[in-house]
Formats: sequence, C-alpha cells, structure tokens
Amino acid sequence: MVNVTVNGLRVSVPDGSTILEATKVAGFPVPTLCFLKDINEIGACRVCVVELEGADHLITACNNQCMEGMNIRTNSQKVREARRTNIELLLSQHRINCPACNRDKTCQLKKVANSINMDDTMNFRHVYPADNWDNSFPLIRNESKCIKCMRCVSVCEKVQTLGIWDMVGTGAHTTVGVSGGRTIQGADCALCGQCITHCPVNALRSRDDTKAIFGLGGALNDPEKIVVVQVAPAVRSAWGEIFDLPPEVATEKRLVTALKRIGVDYVFDTNFTADLTIMEEGTEFLQRMQDGKEHKMPMFTSCCPGWVRFLKSQYPDMVGELSTAKSPQQMFGAVTKTYFSKKIGVDPKNIVCVSVMPCVAKKAEVDIPNINDAGAGKDVDYSITTREICRMISADQVDVEALPETDFDSPLGAGTGAAVIFGVTGGVMEAALRTCAYVLTGENPDPDKTFLGARGMDGWKEAEYDVAGVKVRTAVVSGLGNARRLIRALRRGEVQYDFVEVMACPGGCVGGGGQPIHYNEERAGARGQVLYRYDRNNTLRFSHENPEVQTLYKDFLETPCGETAHHLLHTDHFGWEMPLSPNLDEDVRVIRKVK
Repeated sequence: MVNVTVNGLRVSVPDGSTILEATKVAGFPVPTLCFLKDINEIGACRVCVVELEGADHLITACNNQCMEGMNIRTNSQKVREARRTNIELLLSQHRINCPACNRDKTCQLKKVANSINMDDTMNFRHVYPADNWDNSFPLIRNESKCIKCMRCVSVCEKVQTLGIWDMVGTGAHTTVGVSGGRTIQGADCALCGQCITHCPVNALRSRDDTKAIFGLGGALNDPEKIVVVQVAPAVRSAWGEIFDLPPEVATEKRLVTALKRIGVDYVFDTNFTADLTIMEEGTEFLQRMQDGKEHKMPMFTSCCPGWVRFLKSQYPDMVGELSTAKSPQQMFGAVTKTYFSKKIGVDPKNIVCVSVMPCVAKKAEVDIPNINDAGAGKDVDYSITTREICRMISADQVDVEALPETDFDSPLGAGTGAAVIFGVTGGVMEAALRTCAYVLTGENPDPDKTFLGARGMDGWKEAEYDVAGVKVRTAVVSGLGNARRLIRALRRGEVQYDFVEVMACPGGCVGGGGQPIHYNEERAGARGQVLYRYDRNNTLRFSHENPEVQTLYKDFLETPCGETAHHLLHTDHFGWEMPLSPNLDEDVRVIRKVK
C-alpha cells in the first residue's frame, strides 16, 4: 500500500494506483475528459491537473502514479485557475449550440464546465473550424465540436485495431481526422460506432434517419404508407436508460405502446427473425459439418454487419467462411415485404420497414445493393438507433413510465428465449447449439446448463461440446481486436474451430454503437443480464419452438435452407465491395475478392 495525503486527508491506496484513483478514494474526485482507463491515459485535455507539494508545475492525475508521502491538492487556487483556463481553451474551439445538440444531457464537456463553476465570460474568442464531412455516411464527424481528446483514436486503434482515426494537420490546425489522408468512404471503417460511444462530446455521431419517418412529409404522415417497426433484442435492455427507468419498468411491451403512441402501424419483434436466423444458420452449419471437405471450416456467424465489413476489408480471402444467412434485420425486411404484405393485402411498395437497432453498421447494411430480394425496393427502408427512437418518443412528449404494456403484433411478433440472447456476446452461438442439439437428438437440451461456455463478457471464449456423438469446437469473440487475434491464431494453425460467433462491439449488441451513452461507464454486462433474464422467463426457450416461425415455414418458406428460404433469407457476401486497408494485417496475402 502507498500512503498519500489529498487535501489534508491521509489515505492508503494499492501500489501502482494513479493520483486520479487516490483522489477518488479520498472523496475528492477530479474531473476528466480524455481519460479512458487502460486505453487513453495521455493527459491531453489537462482537466485533471492537481498540485503536488514540492513540484514546480501542475501534473495530470490520470497518468501519474502515487508515491509514498505525496501531498496532493485538488482544489488550490492554482489548480482552479488552470482547470478553468484549460476548459476555456477547449470551449473556444467548440461550437456551443447545447439546446439543439442531441448530446446536451450526456456531454462531458458541459458537465465538467458546470462542475467547476464556469460562467459565460470567456477570455478567448471563439474560432470554429469548417465542417467538410459527407453527412450521407452513417458515421458523422463534426470537427467544430472536437476537443482533440484522442479517445476515438485510442479506442479504434487499441480495442478495434482498425486505426481509422488519427491526428491530422499542424499547429493551430491540428485536429482528428481519417488516417492516411483517406476519406471516410474510402477507409475500412467497420461502423461499429465505438468511437461515438466513447466521444465525450458530440464530435462523432450517427446519421439521423428519423426525419424520413417522423418528420414533415415522412412516412408516418403519408396516408398511403404502412409503417412497420421491428425492435432488436438488445434495444429492450437499454432504451429505458435514456428515461432513467430501470429495466423492470422499461419493458419491451412499454416500448411497443410508446411506438404505437407516436403513430407506428405495426410493431414486431426482431426476435422473430432471430429465431428464423437460427433455423437457417443452424441448418447451414449442420450441412457444412456433414459435407466435410466441401466447406472450409470454421463457419463464421454473419448477423453482425460490422464484423462482415471488417472481414471483407481485412481478410477478404476468408469471406467464403461466413454463413450466407442474412442478419435478423434483413430477414425481417424480406419476410415483411413478401409474406406479411400478402397477409394484409397491401402492395409491398407501400410498406415502410423500419428497424430499431443498437447498431450504426445496420444503417449501411440496409443499403447493400444485393441484399434486397423481396422485389419491392429496399427490404428494410430505414435503420435507426436506440438513441434515435428515444429522441422521437421524447419529442412527442410521451410519458413512458405511465404507459400500459402492449404485446407485439402478429404474425411477426413471437420470439423465444433463444432469440432474445442474440443481443449479448455468445447468444447466437448458444441459441444455434440449442436447436442443433435438438435436430441431432430429437430432444431439447437443458438451456440453463448445457451451453454455458458461450456466456460471459470475456472477449474470446472457446468451448467444445459433444452433441449426439458429434464433437463441435466453438469460439465466441466480441470486439474486432479479439476477432483479429482469433483469425491470426487460425491462420497460424494454433487453434481449430467448427463454429465461431463474432460481434464487432465489445460485449455484443448490448454494447453497440447505437446504444445510450454513459461517460466512462460500460453497461454491456448489466444489459446482457437483462436479456438472460428475458430468456429464463420465456415459456419458449428454443428457436424451433416458435409457433409463428413454424407457421411461416408451413405456409410460405417450406423448409430451412430450401429454395424459397435461400432466395429470401441468404445472401452473397461477394456481391459488394469494401475499401481495403492500406495497412492490411501482416497475415493477409490475398487482397482481392476470392470466391
């Protein structure tokens, strides 16, 4: 232990503790902006400065360790003035339009400025850089709001290993931009959105697609249009955070009611097509296992578009190992504009299909040119994030806490416990194995005991299962850095797997780039537990037991991976291109499309 004094209070902290950690223990936490534990500890913002007895200058608390006998002041006049000056300098280059900014309530710069008793008297004139960003891209950067904290740079490089962002320019013109002199369209961005959720201000955000739905002239205001909304599994675990509601109040059924109140015609559950995905992807996996050398193993899951973008740009020679099954989002769109449109007797061109997703990459997925097979334009017209739909609910002044609960509509509203865990890392794997075990044995395995090796927040998990005498070697990874490490190990022959689940975001969709933002707080684990609770409480725990999925096959699709199902629910991942990284991984030898 190390003994230090903070503002006259003597405290003991473990060896290796930073001054930042010691001040928190002492009850005098200092503010931070650029700090991101174990990822970005560079002291760039200079907001966490403290005074150290015997030192001739102020030092940053986030990246300096405690030493025995340190006497630390966090609230001296010298510290207060320096902290105020540093915040003023940041504000002088930050476009301040707080009332119209969608990060107003979660902006850490505003929070810190308020916490140090800033007023509206500034000693520095405001100089805003011009914004020259293509706002049609799903990921938008606003240079005039950037505070150069480097958090986006660090999380992209150290966690996701893509290095999309870097410092560009010199002197007073230094800022954050796309690395290598590329445009964002020409970069190999996976659109995971982790840079957005880790930005302390609104310099990075996802494209707002709500006006086309809720705005003047939008789909909800067109009497000819039927607006159908699907709600992803992970959304129900997080949407209530924006309204400060606990999960037991912010249920998926209350969200259904809220969507109805703002004018949506039909509200369905993406869990329905998550179950459908298991029927297709699980069948495909069993076929590949039985075919042996006909297919290269492992088979990778394909429901995460961020992961698909990553594989196509970084390891294009491995694209053939992806499952051909579409994501639940896209399966839903295909089924909506074929099966459902016939059910209600509406021309599919008059159906506007909207998905509510925890994801930014889903916005790009709906625009993939060869993924629309229903024959009525785009299968999914718009994909909006958890944050966007909550803004729309707030804009209509809906008191969500007072809402009654409403069931999802039918016939695309039933979902099983297996489907809801899609939203957490390992959930797709576990759901698939539950149904594969049934197909091979004719009996349902115990869902609470059998495939628990897929659970947990570890970035790379592996397990081997004996299913009816068939040895199945599995791995689950979340976060693209972990995906890269796994692929390198596969290429070197260090590991062998049959089935691999990959999610681009750490923790899976619950930690997605479209989820509510909480500064320096990771909630993926807690959100995942909410989904497991949904699973345990569901009377149906296996995808093959979904009655509405069974009816869909009986009345329309016929059989998993059959002709109709393959046409509507599967895709050719080689049918579109991703920009290749100028710094492809050392293991990559093939940099062109390989079929």
